[in-house]
Parts: sequence; C-alpha cells; structure tokens
Amino acid sequence: MGSLSCPPKLWIETPLIESSALSKAAGCRIFLKLENLQPSGSFKSRGIGALLYHSYLNHPKPHLTHFYCPSGGNAGLACVTAAKTLGRPATVVVPMSTKPLMIAKIRNAGASELIQIGKNWAEADAYLREELLEKDEGGVYVPPFDHNEVWEGNSTLVQEVADQMRGLEEDKPDAMVCSVGGGGLLCGILLGLERQHWSKSCQVLALETEGADSLNKALTKGQLITLPGITSIATSLGATRVAQKALELAQKFNVQSVVLSDAEAAMGCWRLADDERIMVEAACGINVAVCYDGRLKRLLPELKPESKVMIVVCGGSNVTLETLMAYRTEFGWFEGKTTDDQGIPSTLSAPNATNGYSVDGWR
Repeated sequence: MGSLSCPPKLWIETPLIESSALSKAAGCRIFLKLENLQPSGSFKSRGIGALLYHSYLNHPKPHLTHFYCPSGGNAGLACVTAAKTLGRPATVVVPMSTKPLMIAKIRNAGASELIQIGKNWAEADAYLREELLEKDEGGVYVPPFDHNEVWEGNSTLVQEVADQMRGLEEDKPDAMVCSVGGGGLLCGILLGLERQHWSKSCQVLALETEGADSLNKALTKGQLITLPGITSIATSLGATRVAQKALELAQKFNVQSVVLSDAEAAMGCWRLADDERIMVEAACGINVAVCYDGRLKRLLPELKPESKVMIVVCGGSNVTLETLMAYRTEFGWFEGKTTDDQGIPSTLSAPNATNGYSVDGWR
C-alpha cells in the first residue's frame, strides 16, 4: 500500500479496441471500451474507487476508516476490491434478491462483513444507515451511483477515450452507447464529454431494459419517477429511481433514451461472447445489442460506414457460462428475427443457425 498522502490508484486504464465483427454487424466502426477488465470486473471501479480514494485521503482518522456500501452486487464488489487495496475494511449490505454467485464473489474479494437483508436495495440501504453506519465513528457511506465523486471517477473514462483515439490518430467518436441503472455512469460520461467540448457533436444513447427503465420514464414525464419494482433480468440496472443529476444532464445534453427488451439484452450477451470472447451481464449486453440487425442505423440513421461509435462494455460479475447458455435456451426464439449475414461469427452460432455449426461444436 502507498503512503497516506498518495494512496494507490484504485482503477486502471482499460483498452479501447475496434471490433471487426460488431462493425460489420452495425454498418459503421464500432469501438469497445473494455470496462469489464477493471479490478472489480465492471466500470464501478472508477466511480466507487474515486469516492474511496478521496474519502480516505480526507478522513480525519484514516486508520479508522471503514467503508459501508449498500448494493445489489457490482458496486459492493467494487467497494470491497478498492478498500482491500487501501488496506481498509468494507462492509456490504445486499437485499435478499442478490444471487448467491455475487454474494460469493463479494466475500471472496475480502469483505470484512456481508449482510443480506431486505426485499430490495432501499431496505438494505436503510438497515446499513440505521444499524451499522451510525454506530461507527470511522464509517464512510459509499452510495452506488448518486455522489459527485462517483460521477467524477466515471468521467475519467471519456478522458481516456480522447487520449486513446488520438493515439490511434482518430477523431472523436460520433456517438457513445452506455447502459443506465441509477445514472452514475451516464453522469460521468456527460460531464466528461462537456470537458472535451464534445457534448454538442457526440450523440449519447442511454440504454435500459423494459422493466428497469426509470430514466426513460423520468424523461417522458419531465421529472423523477419511482418504478414500483424491477421486472427485468438486467438486475444491475435495477434502480427504481435514477439520480436527480442524471435526469438533469440527460435533459441538458445530447442524450437519446432507448429501451430494449430482455430478449435483446440476452442476445447481446451471447453474441458478444461468440464475436469477441467477452462475457458480460444482461445490463451490459443491452449496449451491444444495438449493433445487430439494423438497430443502430434505425436509432441513428445519419451514421455512415466511416462513423465511429464507442460502446461502453461496462462488464458485471453476475454472469457464468451457464447463464449464457440459459439465455440461448430461453430467448432462442428471438433469433428468428436476426440477420443472415454469414460474415458475422455469432450469426453462424445462433440457435436457429442452419449452417452446420452448433454451440456444442460442429455437427
């Protein structure tokens, strides 16, 4: 661990790659920002890491710092991962809906304590605040998305993209695609675009799934709304209410809200695995889904073959091979609507493929 005046960095610069398969599928140049390679397995390492970094530096008694995070999964994992790097304990409180796989990953990452309580995130959060945080003088509250330091940490993604595009001798992207849960990533991207003076020229697609579309409904109403519950398989997008800042920035800047189905999110997951050998949650698969079957061109008809679109591969740790296979089985019917372009690897491996290939091998 570094000195108190200079703690170690809690996130990494991730690769930006151009995907041949997704570019062919989308009809324009697709760049993938691989946030799945962050220490915690998702973009959460940036925002949560920034919050922990500054909280630790500014704590009146750094040696007593104890981080407390209410989370459905990925934010808690990012908190524990960053806290361990700082050499400080972290307690995570998750609702009863959190899957055993995610609980095991948070514990394995080094959580000093993991408590599962409450039927949803709000109840888990209330328990953490009232029963744990108030009783710890060294306690630091770590919100999953609604905090300025979280947004600032997430904004570093755009600075990296700017530097990496220049390194590739490329101009700025014409569009960026990110998924929205509570809005922490969207806030960071929009703030980062403003600093690069890209806000007016770079279109942002904000993706949600049906049943987890709190931003879309808020934009439609012109004010924050609270969903009665989350019914989507993309549970990492499961914020029933987005941050006020996310709504304000989405109204101010060049944001197009897009809602797709669970079937499309699932399709994005297994097709990304087949096309780029990358495993992600449905909350991330929804971003990739826009590349296939003309969706991106329908959303942004002005795109040309040379246009550049950057997709945030936000990652997520609640995914296994079994998950992807289950998506194929449950949502395989959806592939009846997909393209027949044999030049895209995932077209050949689709559940309805008639080309002699199957997910189990060659017939």
